[in-house]
Amino acid sequence: MDPVSSSVKNSGELESSKPDSEPSPPPPPRPPVPAPAPDSTQMAISIPRDTEADANPNESDANPSWFTPKRLLVIFCIINMLNYVDRGAIASNGVNGSRKSCTASGTCTSGSGIQGDFNLNNFEDGVLSSAFMVGLLIASPIFASLAKIHNPFRLIGVGLLVWTIATAGCGCSFDFWSITICRMLVGVGEASFISLAAPFIDDNAPPAQKTAWLAVFYMCIPTGIAVGYVYGGLVGEHLHWRAAFWGESILMLPFAILGFIIKPLQLKGFATSSLTAATDNIEAVDDSNEEKQTIPIENEEISEKQTSKFSMSGYAKRFGTQASRFGKDLKALLSEKVYVVNVLGYIAYNFVIGAYSYWGPKAGYDIYHMSNADLMFGGITIVCGIFGTLAGGLVLDKMESTISNAFKLLSVATFLGAIFCFSAFCFKSLYGFIPFFSVGELLVFATQGPVNYICLHSVKPSLRPLSMAISTVSIHIFGDVPSSPLVGLLQDAINNWRETALILTSVLFIAAIIWFIGIFFHSVDHFNEESEHDVPVVERSNLRPLLGGNQEAP
Repeated sequence: MDPVSSSVKNSGELESSKPDSEPSPPPPPRPPVPAPAPDSTQMAISIPRDTEADANPNESDANPSWFTPKRLLVIFCIINMLNYVDRGAIASNGVNGSRKSCTASGTCTSGSGIQGDFNLNNFEDGVLSSAFMVGLLIASPIFASLAKIHNPFRLIGVGLLVWTIATAGCGCSFDFWSITICRMLVGVGEASFISLAAPFIDDNAPPAQKTAWLAVFYMCIPTGIAVGYVYGGLVGEHLHWRAAFWGESILMLPFAILGFIIKPLQLKGFATSSLTAATDNIEAVDDSNEEKQTIPIENEEISEKQTSKFSMSGYAKRFGTQASRFGKDLKALLSEKVYVVNVLGYIAYNFVIGAYSYWGPKAGYDIYHMSNADLMFGGITIVCGIFGTLAGGLVLDKMESTISNAFKLLSVATFLGAIFCFSAFCFKSLYGFIPFFSVGELLVFATQGPVNYICLHSVKPSLRPLSMAISTVSIHIFGDVPSSPLVGLLQDAINNWRETALILTSVLFIAAIIWFIGIFFHSVDHFNEESEHDVPVVERSNLRPLLGGNQEAP
């Protein structure tokens, strides 16, 4: 018998031939290779890849969708401005109004606005301005924690819907307690947006313009308050103070709806939101190339999801797990000394700014007899807020955006701003007050970009929403919330707005000193660290970007 001749075809198959003999039987099937046993601590789930993006990798670049990073910034700026228009409106003379007053001869004048309709004293009026903080204090940590198991963009939509309903309720209130409850709910609505918007912006901003983008976003705070002064004064004078709240609600409604209908976005450092949806399709496979991407997830999280479907004990366990995780995150956050020092300075700063924004028109009217105090303070705040906030962000970017440079800019700008503002209230003439106070506000508002840059970059990515939430809660609960009623009490005691304003402005020097101390702390920028799930940098680079295919050239 001839020997067996073999040849290898191009396809790699081995063909055997035996002349004048029967074909050889096929080889026995190879026994299946057993799958590796799962690790005791982790399981892998399959995340379906974006088949449209994979099939047409260049399509998004050629035809970018409407929702781009710059448009995201614009939308968030408008929402932020509406939040602070509400703050300015309730502080304006047109909405806030004045109490009923009587002279010694018995001649009485009717009150106006909220204060007149509900007969509020200065302390009650100050409490009303701070009532939103109750909702903000409770809801901010909750929204920050929920961002780990629910899509943050959808949470913003929920918060804006609550805000819309609450502002409409303010316009329908009938006494002090009803409007106070509505103001608390306004704080709940603000909580989701304030905690989550800044991390979204920081994710999408060009690397060389991060502080500038944050400055643009926070520029809307003074601008919104100033527009609120003007808006509240005009609407309150020509229509009614209730109409001002209804108008705000109508303006916010489209953005609340947008939060539910637009494609949800993801935050850097958070894989859990994707994993929550992926657990329903663990074995989903990409139709284009049948490849799977896996991200490790703890067995405990999977078991919690399954258990919660069948018993209430699962919900209790899940709540306990989230509460424990929140406690660990909060402990890790407060262990960052750079972050803590930054927030302490921010608290002192906001103590002054909050009282300025609420009592400014009344103080200006009393000290300098401004008949149009709303328009005057509104105009100064708009101009100085825009240029000061933008200048602070641009200067830090030019200096090189580092935490140490941010502290240097914060301390110098605040110290110089305090000198000019303090000097302004020493002038008896309005013509001396306006230029000095304008320069002071220009310098003081330059802090908005740098202070929030430190909040975002002094902690690891997975703690950024919580860092913004705790920062916001702290600056309000220890800053502008007590400052409004305390300044009201101080004014009731000394009955001199000039002295009250000088005492208040002195607190800015304390803020400058605290931020100066921050320069000497060892600082580390954690922005590029791995996420809480320890997904390697290489793997994260393969995940779809926050606004995949929509990045515009800076």
